[in-house]
Parts: sequence; structure tokens; C-alpha cells
Amino acid sequence: MEFITGCCLSKDFQDKMGCFRICMVSDFFYPNMGGVESHIYQLSSCLIERGHKVIIVTHHYKERKGVRFLANGLKVYYLPFPPFYNQCVLPTIFPTFPLLRNIFLRERIQIVHGHSAFSTLGHEAMFHARTMGLRTVFTDHSLFGFADASSILTNKVLSFSLADCTHCICVSHTCKENTVLRADMQPSLVSVIPNAVDPTVFLPDPTKRCLDTITIVVISRLVYRKGMDLLAGLIPGIAAKYPQVQFIIGGDGPKRILLEEVREQHQLLDRVHMLGSLEHSKIRDVLVQGDIMLNTSLTEAFCIAIVEAACCGLQVVSTKVGGIPEVMPPGLIYLAQPSIEGLTEQLEKAIEDRIDGRQPDPFELHNKIKSLYSWRDVARRTEAVYETVQETPLPDISTRLQRFRQCGLVSGRLFMLTAILNLIWLLVLQYIWPAQSVELAEEFTASKKKQSEGSKICSSPSTEILGQISKNTS
Repeated sequence: MEFITGCCLSKDFQDKMGCFRICMVSDFFYPNMGGVESHIYQLSSCLIERGHKVIIVTHHYKERKGVRFLANGLKVYYLPFPPFYNQCVLPTIFPTFPLLRNIFLRERIQIVHGHSAFSTLGHEAMFHARTMGLRTVFTDHSLFGFADASSILTNKVLSFSLADCTHCICVSHTCKENTVLRADMQPSLVSVIPNAVDPTVFLPDPTKRCLDTITIVVISRLVYRKGMDLLAGLIPGIAAKYPQVQFIIGGDGPKRILLEEVREQHQLLDRVHMLGSLEHSKIRDVLVQGDIMLNTSLTEAFCIAIVEAACCGLQVVSTKVGGIPEVMPPGLIYLAQPSIEGLTEQLEKAIEDRIDGRQPDPFELHNKIKSLYSWRDVARRTEAVYETVQETPLPDISTRLQRFRQCGLVSGRLFMLTAILNLIWLLVLQYIWPAQSVELAEEFTASKKKQSEGSKICSSPSTEILGQISKNTS
């Protein structure tokens, strides 16, 4: 392993003790909007605030290619790999190695942190990083089943990816149990660090509410997994029983057609408002118009959307699935069984509380959420994981191959062959393009300047791109 490690980093490149050079990798990042994207950006911003060097690697989005800096000094590599399916690149393994190796060398990366079990690029980057002798961390943001064909295939890929991963982070205890079972990991190698919310962005504003109307807000991807069939089933009954209730639905997806049909069939065009896809910077403006936040997900590891809604002072009604019961105390959320009847019952309770004036004060609710969740606390706990990972001894090649072999009778041998071929590919790359000849990246001065503790953690990066600083990669 000395040669493999030496190909990547020399001791002269190592930063001072306590500061790490981290590469976040995922197919999901801005300008795409979602929980994973927000998590990566907020965590990276706070790690930079704590003095670490952080870069992000993702695939290109339309015309956004090459290297860009965000306003807080966060460097983003938009690689010339197009999305293949569901915003993820085509799984190819070997063709991505030369470019990723070059980035790891240029930035003197110590830890590669992959995000999301759906992310092909994240899994490949961690695999290549381990081949180069780097330490890896993986954050799982989702829950999966065990019976259907899609879950079986995804779990097998996850077991291959995490067999050689140094440490894993899950966003809830339910997510941890799910990941340990799916990937056959030791529970001691999995930590639980929840998501958080930026309280300086999600501030309540009761003046935006309609006094004579009860507004129910739904912000979600309009897909089956988010329970859009349940939403379509409960809207007509609630609308008929409570004429003062209106719905605001933000998001897009294949189930939008179903919701449009229900709206037209029951003549609710003036009471069910479809906003379509929303930029993350606009979500707060929609939330403050509502009285109740409704989440109908069929599976959820954490659900940061309900935390953002509660931080804006909304009463939350949600399905009791996955890690959602861990997110907020019982007094701050109505939990329902994932059925039309269960959701309708709990939603009616929330509406009656609103009518009778028993809803919590929006600013008191905001302060409770602010005390429970903080991105700075998430960064501090993630930093502790990095410290543990950095002290973990690197396995030799035979140990790595043995781990892959344990993934299955047939698939294990296939994984072993893939790892061996990747090692040979690394030797070829080292011969063609020696590590010593790779030019080191210059440090961006803004990243060296620490933000003050009282400063705002971040703003929407989509409006704060400083510009492309390198030649676009075609």
C-alpha cells in the first residue's frame, strides 16, 4: 500500500493537524434543488467556517461545466459527464478514474465524502479514492426495502461500495438500522448525524397568512414515494368538509397529472394551487403563507422539509414512516398512519386546533427548532467523524480484496476482479501521468478567511456564483 498511498499524497502536502482537505462527491448538487443538495452545501459551508478545505465534485448541468467558486469560497467541479437517469451519471467505473485522480491530486485531498445511495458518481469516487489509499466517508440519506428488484440491485451495489468504506453516516437511527442491514456493515462503523436547518433563512412571518383561510402547504417531489396518491385521495374530502381550507402544492413530478385531474374533477381550481418546481430560495416565501405543513411520504430517512416548515412556524402533519418520528418531539407534530384515513384524521385535528386557536405560536415553534437543529453542530459532529477516520489504519490490498469477496459467492468475485483491474489502471495512470507532474491547485483566498460566528451561514448559491475561473471542459 505504500506505493498506492504515495501516488496520491506526500507528507509535505498534509495540512496542519486538525484541518482536513475534504472532497464532497455526489450527482446531486446545485443548480438542482433538494434535500441532499442543501445538506452538502450547508455542511461544506460550515466546515469551511471551521477552517477546513472543502471542494465539491458533481456532473455538469447543461451549460454549467468546469470549475466554479461559490460566494463563500466553496469550489465546485462540474465534470463533463452527462446525467444518464434520474440526475445520475451512467455507471462506468474506469473512465471516471483519470479525471477524479487528477482532482484528488491537485487539491491534495485527504478524505472523500460521498453522498446518497442513488449517486453513481459518489460511489465511483469513493472506490477510486480507496484505490489511491485515501480515506472515505459515506452519508446515506434514504431508506430502501429488501424485496423488490430495484432494492435488491441497489443494496448489492451499496454492499460493494461500503465494503471498503472507512466510515458511514446516517441521518437517523432508523436509517442506520436500514443501512447496516442492507450493506451488512458493522454498527460501530456507522454514526448518526441528523440534518439541520438554517434558522436565519426560515423565519416566521404571520402577516403573510390569510386570516379567514386555513392554508395547507405541500412541498415535495410529486412522485409515488412521496405519497402523492394519498394526497390525491384526501384533498376532496378535506375540501368538502372545510370550505375555508385551501391547498398550496409546490413541486413537480410524474404524479402532477393525477393531482391536476383531482383538482379539475372536483372543481377545486381556486382552492388547490399548483406552483410547479420551486427554487430553494423561494421555499420560505411559500411556507410562511401556510398554517399547516402536510407530508405524505411513504418512506423517509429524515425529511428536512418538515423541519424547515416548523422553523417557519407551521403546524406539521406527517405520515409515521422511517425516521420521521425521530425528527421532532410529539407536541410539535401530528403523526399519521400512511393511509388516506389516517392522514385525514390527523389533518382534521390540526385544522380544528387552528379553528379553535390552539396552534403553537410561530415564533415559539421557530425557537424550539432553532435549539434542536444547527448546521454548525452537524459540522462539529462530522468533524469528529473525520478525526476518527483519519486515525483509522489503512487496510492492505489483500484485506480489501477479502472484504469484496465476502459480498457474495458470484458478485464477491466480480467485485474482487473490479478492484484488481482498478489497481492496474492506477499503475497505468501513474506511469502515463506521474503524481509529481500534476500541478497543484491554487488556494482561493476567500476560503482562508473565516466567517464570523454571528454571520449568516449561507445564501442560495444559485444567485452567488462568482464566475467560472477555469476554461470550460467540453
